[in-house]
Amino acid sequence: MAPTLLTTQFSNPAEVTDFVVYKGNGVKGLSETGIKALPEQYIQPLEERLINKFVNETDEAIPVIDMSNPDEDRVAEAVCDAAEKWGFFQVINHGVPLEVLDDVKAATHKFFNLPVEEKRKFTKENSLSTTVRFGTSFSPLAEQALEWKDYLSLFFVSEAEAEQFWPDICRNETLEYINKSKKMVRRLLEYLGKNLNVKELDETKESLFMGSIRVNLNYYPICPNPDLTVGVGRHSDVSSLTILLQDQIGGLHVRSLASGNWVHVPPVAGSFVINIGDAMQIMSNGLYKSVEHRVLANGYNNRISVPIFVNPKPESVIGPLPEVIANGEEPIYRDVLYSDYVKYFFRKAHDGKKTVDYAKI
Repeated sequence: MAPTLLTTQFSNPAEVTDFVVYKGNGVKGLSETGIKALPEQYIQPLEERLINKFVNETDEAIPVIDMSNPDEDRVAEAVCDAAEKWGFFQVINHGVPLEVLDDVKAATHKFFNLPVEEKRKFTKENSLSTTVRFGTSFSPLAEQALEWKDYLSLFFVSEAEAEQFWPDICRNETLEYINKSKKMVRRLLEYLGKNLNVKELDETKESLFMGSIRVNLNYYPICPNPDLTVGVGRHSDVSSLTILLQDQIGGLHVRSLASGNWVHVPPVAGSFVINIGDAMQIMSNGLYKSVEHRVLANGYNNRISVPIFVNPKPESVIGPLPEVIANGEEPIYRDVLYSDYVKYFFRKAHDGKKTVDYAKI
């Protein structure tokens, strides 16, 4: 019989934390013990759990944009409109080969199916590079309640660095995913930039809009009591733009700017979910919206997702772009060092949209 929390395997909550966080088993390992009840450190506050009951009670839906439309002005207009009104949209016919998407999803499963001893080589304590991190939840030491997710985070420095430090089992597929997505990413950023009076993505703007890349391989295992916890808590991203590949399980929810409702983002085969990050909200002086979103846990399927976070360079100073405030518009954000902004985000638990207040005047 598979061990459960009712057996002697875990005699107290500290042993669960040790097993999941410090021994590198993650929640995948915890789920695979056959537990029947959610450990107490994963039980979210009541107000977070109540959201689970209301997420699907709306007819709203984020826009789906066909990037193969020959009327490029129409595509650009749809992208910018969605960035202003939703902060989220899906794109189809985006030009990234579908086999590349299938390959990186398969590689994600392969990594998380490695023995614990192999995955443990990439924890913060053991990884040979600060750019590679296998972990669980979001920030376990800062959180009152943990999140039901494991992840592998890969910060792209160079192909040579990736060759040396990234896990063999998913390295090539992840690099191909990054490389094949670049053209689409640049196209989206050019649309958003032109609407901000940025005529072209020159070297300076490129470093601000897409100066660094981080990819996460995310794994959300089957949860015994999904209504009591979350896969990812309420937050907005710190990126310029996030490109999300999700599988067919579903679970991502976005807060509607118009109604405040939580809107499910249904998986569309072959699509990407695109969302505006805090950096772009700041650079656009609030025109584009970085929107609160969350991921539900589920009791039936193991879910994966593979987001690409397109960010400014860490050493960049971000603030309202000169082109945006040239006409006398009052800046509502101050200039901040991007690496300081990111550090502020990661040193606390997920807390909705509060991170962007760090940059407010």
